[in-house]
Amino acid sequence: MRAPIGIRISSRRRALGTSQAALARQVAISPSYLNLIERNKRDVGGSLLIRIAEALRIDIEDLTGESEQKLVQDLEEAFSDPVLERAGLAPGDARDLVAQHPAAAQAITRLHRAYTTAAASADAYFNRLRSDPLFSQLLHQILSGITAMRSGAEILEEVPDLDDAERRRFLGSITREARSLSAVAQTLIGQFDSSTAARRSISPRRELDDLIIAEGNYFPALEEAGTGLRAEIEAAGPFGEATLVHLLETRFGVRIVRSTTHEVDGAAFAGQYHFDAAGRVLWFRSSTTAATRQFQLARVYARLSAPDMLAQAIDTRLLSSPEARQLAHRALGSYFAGAIVFPYEGFLDAAESARYDIDTLRQNYGASYEQVAQRLVSLRRPGAEGVPFGFLRSDPAGRLTKHFPLPGLLLPNSGHACPLWAIYTAFRIPDTSVRQVVRFTDGSRYLFIARAVANRAPSFADPPTYTSVMLACDVLHADRTVYGAGLDLADASADVPVGPSCRLCTRRDCPSRQEEAFAPGSLQPGSEALTGPAADTV
Repeated sequence: MRAPIGIRISSRRRALGTSQAALARQVAISPSYLNLIERNKRDVGGSLLIRIAEALRIDIEDLTGESEQKLVQDLEEAFSDPVLERAGLAPGDARDLVAQHPAAAQAITRLHRAYTTAAASADAYFNRLRSDPLFSQLLHQILSGITAMRSGAEILEEVPDLDDAERRRFLGSITREARSLSAVAQTLIGQFDSSTAARRSISPRRELDDLIIAEGNYFPALEEAGTGLRAEIEAAGPFGEATLVHLLETRFGVRIVRSTTHEVDGAAFAGQYHFDAAGRVLWFRSSTTAATRQFQLARVYARLSAPDMLAQAIDTRLLSSPEARQLAHRALGSYFAGAIVFPYEGFLDAAESARYDIDTLRQNYGASYEQVAQRLVSLRRPGAEGVPFGFLRSDPAGRLTKHFPLPGLLLPNSGHACPLWAIYTAFRIPDTSVRQVVRFTDGSRYLFIARAVANRAPSFADPPTYTSVMLACDVLHADRTVYGAGLDLADASADVPVGPSCRLCTRRDCPSRQEEAFAPGSLQPGSEALTGPAADTV
């Protein structure tokens, strides 16, 4: 969402008792241009935004209002829930609520999360009852027990001439069935508890997002440890695959194996690499690229050299479920490896010098496109930040398989994003970078950079598989990147109008719509739900 940066600049300047003319001189612009900025008539970003923040002695995040943007994003997601469709909420209500009643907005998002958690638990009960053979058997036992108890009770009530021995026999049968029924019911409840405990958090991905945003996508302990391990590796030889293999073999007894096939637990393994911690074997498929081998070698070296670092990093109340902690462990494991392969200071300097040219950086570091893109996202050290990027990855079916959030930009957690985004365009021209300036309905503008990259095919019979990787930054920072060169960033007429996803997009006339948008009362009786290509298949 677009933040009122100009208003924040004006408020801060007035609080410091600084005139417009004085501030304009400090940041080397004209007073008239500063006046336009403060009235939100001109966008401000890049080096100018940094100079203004320094002159006002305020963090850039305080000017851009990232925390408010995240709250607006959470509210919009809550408002898109079908249960609220009849509430009459307009698309701009989320922003108004955050601006006027932030405490109420936070309460609504917490209530929505609690509701979705309860709904997920109910779905888990239903799905287990419907599909789990164990539950079917337990329910059958319960019904059989109830039937037997009812039959015995009816006989006792309706047959008056039973002798004492027969009556005791029926009472004993009812007692046994009741005890058995109690045991079966306790087993059923226990199975319910175990099935829902694993689903306690309905969105582990959301919890990981909250952790990343809370930390500003910067984990100083992992960075410091990564710097130390990098120095330790370079003391044994030039950083690279050969030195990492030597250290893993001599220090930890890890054997490196490369072959065309591999089995895990007796079944064929389809991945590119696998580490057997118990057997101390790191396996790579023969077709695995050198960049992937180097990165995974660094990952295993970090895991064995500093086993407590990741455990400490995920020891937080923000991760409330085993799934969320497991997801965070994998994500921060990659972060830790990135801190070794791309040491912070040197990589930031290289990125600034290359104007964030991913192709240049990947060649300099012997890394893959995705590895460099992910490391750029984590350049968020206070006082030494890089361009703030968000990250998305998609498979050829359009399903989002990985993402790192950018406050203010609504990146879907899963499913599909807007079909007009560059992340999908890149599949049409593989191994070529695609850039795109987009504009959302609230007026916020972003630069998207995407590329479809292929995994190396292991044989002629196995076609390569592609994934598309995309970076996104506010257009205010685009002039700091090579991808902004040649673009008239001040002219919004060439922007591609987009939304976050069809469900959350309010552009009713979009010809690319695949799903009806969230908009209360949007459909009248007899009207068509879709206007885009999906309508042709209905």
